Amino acid sequence: MSKEILDNVKEYYGTVLQKSCDLKSDVCCTAKTRVMTKSAKEALALVHEDVDSRYYGCGLIVPECLEGMKILDLGSGAGKDSYVLSRLVGEQGHVTGIDMTDGQLDVARKYQQYHAGKFGFSKPNTDFVKGFIENLGAAGLADNQFDLIVSNCVVNLSPDKRAVLAEACRVLKEGEEFFFGDMYADRNQSEEIRQNKMLWCEGFGGSLWWEDLYKIAAEVGFSRPRLFAAAKINVTNAELEAIIGDSQFASVTYRLFKLPHTNEPVTEVVYNGGITDFEDSFKLDHEWTFNKGEAQVVSGEVATILKTSRFASKFTLTATDRQPAYNEVSRARIGLGALDF
Repeated sequence: MSKEILDNVKEYYGTVLQKSCDLKSDVCCTAKTRVMTKSAKEALALVHEDVDSRYYGCGLIVPECLEGMKILDLGSGAGKDSYVLSRLVGEQGHVTGIDMTDGQLDVARKYQQYHAGKFGFSKPNTDFVKGFIENLGAAGLADNQFDLIVSNCVVNLSPDKRAVLAEACRVLKEGEEFFFGDMYADRNQSEEIRQNKMLWCEGFGGSLWWEDLYKIAAEVGFSRPRLFAAAKINVTNAELEAIIGDSQFASVTYRLFKLPHTNEPVTEVVYNGGITDFEDSFKLDHEWTFNKGEAQVVSGEVATILKTSRFASKFTLTATDRQPAYNEVSRARIGLGALDF
């Protein structure tokens, strides 16, 4: 079944789909999951139209604080996200895209020099490798290699999501994150949905129940998933809608951090600014937004994230006897409840 799924997905995204509007849902129109920054808009405007037209993601995936970062893009396709990120990391940063589809990789590789010129770089700061996101080692990707991993509506297409998350955790540096958009369901899927070739290739058949993401993340070594943004997905094909029935789906961006085994204590933190496009405030997730100069008391896990990640230089952390405004543990599994399914 696993090989059959991968072969079907490869054919669908390499041959059947030729442009974004060929999809049977509005999943590629869910950029409302977050506001695009000025820098991202400027980078996006420079992406070649051939790359842009072969885009099948859940809205552009662009995390913050990217200058000089070494990024891995899982399921990079024709390279749209990768190229936007490559401009934002700058000439000293680097973006590696990995995809299993030759046609998509051909498009991405074709425009490497084009984008380097558009961005004013002396040479490309991208490379695109062929491989499976379930086995990054086979593509030559080493332990603790990347500062940041992104993925855009790809994990749901994999038949082995545990392997994908385990490999992402392996190649990610300690303290850093897997920032990814994907499709999730409000329940476990029926066999009829899971076995439908079209529904799997469109992302519905392989969508995780969001509760399962929490279980898998903990098993492979990530901290608790942090819900960043979400938007409901609508099916635009009547035949597929009839099969799906009452099941509901969402495009959701989560942050998964690879943290040290020992957490910081409860800590008072102050955001000092300095993140491009987020000078006045920085949103960590749907619970925590930090305004510049404003002290907040956070849990040990949040303090550990801010101390060990690429955000560390942007915050001042101070020990405190005060308690956070709420108990994160009691609200940790809010999950897709934020969508009012």
